[in-house]
Amino acid sequence: MNMVKVIAVLSIIAGGCWLFGLGLTVYDQFFQPTASLSTHYRAEETTDEDHRLQIVAIGDSLTRGTGDETGKGYVGYVLDELRTKTKQPIQLTNLAIKGQVSEQLLQQLQQNEVQRQLKQADFVFMTIGGNDLFQGGETLQNLSAEYINRIKSVYLRHLDAIFRTIRSVNPHAVVFYIGLYNPFNQLDHAETTSAIVRQWNYDSAEVAARYPHIIAVPTYDLFELHVNDYLYSDQFHPNKEGYKLIGERLSSLITFTKEGKK
Repeated sequence: MNMVKVIAVLSIIAGGCWLFGLGLTVYDQFFQPTASLSTHYRAEETTDEDHRLQIVAIGDSLTRGTGDETGKGYVGYVLDELRTKTKQPIQLTNLAIKGQVSEQLLQQLQQNEVQRQLKQADFVFMTIGGNDLFQGGETLQNLSAEYINRIKSVYLRHLDAIFRTIRSVNPHAVVFYIGLYNPFNQLDHAETTSAIVRQWNYDSAEVAARYPHIIAVPTYDLFELHVNDYLYSDQFHPNKEGYKLIGERLSSLITFTKEGKK
């Protein structure tokens, strides 16, 4: 009988302990203030030492890295180089879309989430215009000055609106606008297509010059002498080596302080 009483007492004590532990768990989960967690999170956001270098990449298939069998593209090679220049963690958001033309990019920049990403950016990498000009190779069938000037005029209006939108969303980010190379300079009409691309790049750079912290990055010269060595099998997009050239050109323009900060 005494044994039964002892077991009963122990059961009551064990049950009480279990209920007490359950109560503490519920309290911690639902009623305990979270100020310490929030403070720690804010500290990580605002401490210079922990500040992430925010990079947003926008545009077309070149920024997606189409043609590079490693999948890196120029963006990936730039990131590799930046990691040797800075101790800051780097966060990349790649919003580029294969086949995108300037009008579509301008529409994309109106999206709330895209603007949220741009607002946080330290650097913006951008390729656009290749699809506007070459139109999947169709432009090769009509290289008349009248036709080229007509599509260029539309493109430059879009480009100006793109830069204006970026600057209104983020006045301080450095924007690297990567110019066009000529993938057709070893085909028929190479002299004509090369002249068209050079003028296209010049006019685009003039638009970029209207806005602060927008840098036009030339690539035409990188491909001019040995274009076939740097093209993918589709004879339009760069291959791995071509993207490396673009990445080296772009990364050479990005400088940091001695402390490795932007």
